[in-house]
This record gives sequence, C-alpha cells and structure tokens, in this order.
Amino acid sequence: MNLIKLNIIGLSYSQFKSGAYALFLEEDNGLKKLSIVIGACEAQAIAIGLDQTIKSPRPLTHDLFVSIAEKNDLMIDKIIIHKLEKGIFFSSIKFINKNNQESFTIDARTSDAIAIAIKFKAPIYTYKKILDAANNEFKEESEKIEISTEESKDISTKESKEELEKKLTIAIRNEDYELAAKIRDQIKKIND
Repeated sequence: MNLIKLNIIGLSYSQFKSGAYALFLEEDNGLKKLSIVIGACEAQAIAIGLDQTIKSPRPLTHDLFVSIAEKNDLMIDKIIIHKLEKGIFFSSIKFINKNNQESFTIDARTSDAIAIAIKFKAPIYTYKKILDAANNEFKEESEKIEISTEESKDISTKESKEELEKKLTIAIRNEDYELAAKIRDQIKKIND
C-alpha cells in the first residue's frame, strides 16, 4: 500500500471531548484531513515542539526520549498511522540505527509518535484506507449533528455544554459563522 504524507495544520481544544485537544493533519495536497483527539500533556508537548521559541527549563518526556535515541545513534525514519479502530488511531515509529543502517519498528500512541516526530523532524504518514475511514467517521458524526442543528437554528437553552460544543465545531466546519457565534454565546452563558 502507498503511504500518504500528512502535515500538521493545527491544534485546538476539542469540541467533542471535554478536557481533550484535537490535532489536525492534512494530506500533502490538502484534500483530506485527519482529526485526532489527544490528551493535554501530549498537546502541550506538540505545541512546544511546533513553537521553536518555547524552551522548557527541564526536559519533557519526549525530550528525554530524543536524548536516549541520539545517545544510541538512532534516528526516526518515519511515523505511520496504520490503524483506526473504534475511533482510536494506532501508530508505529520506524527507527534506523545510524551505525549499521538496520531498521526496526515499535508501536506507539499516535499522540506520542507525532510529538516525537516533531522533535526529530520526521515525516508522518498514513494509508488511504485510514484517511478514508477517518473522514467517513467524521462525516457520519457531522451529519448527525447537522440534522439536529438544522431542525432548530435556534439554540436551545436546555442543551448541554457538550452538545453545544459539538454543534459549534460543525458550524465552524460548515463556515456558518453566524450560527457559530450564537452557539459560542450560549456556551459562554453556561460557563458564567
């Protein structure tokens, strides 16, 4: 199977899962996108890795991993997001020993693999079937939310914060900024 190169395009607070973040990747030609829900610690590591101006006073876990790999003459060839099961992405990291050019692969959580890839400036790949499956899953979830959004353009005051956050994500993706602003205002009322 042919690998499809992915680029990181953004990181934001997840509208679907409270206390989590969403990492956004897209294929090189920008046609298909991948959204991965990650934890706060991994989001912090990825954000720090992407922003070259931020330096941690002490090594973070991913920095420690890089130091160990470098001390053992290992480099990362690539990250492959190779499986999607029940909304969870599975990844692997392919290493190359600089001394003898031998390679090996280890399993990793996708968020950790991407944080490490950033540190090593290694490329991130996936397969077409993973990209298609992820886009289909997102489309199905979006359609469910769109139906409920279309049924009532008025924002119900009885909706939970989580329901409103889902609708907000869909409104933004559909570029319906007027509806997004109304939903945002309702979320603010709940937070106050």
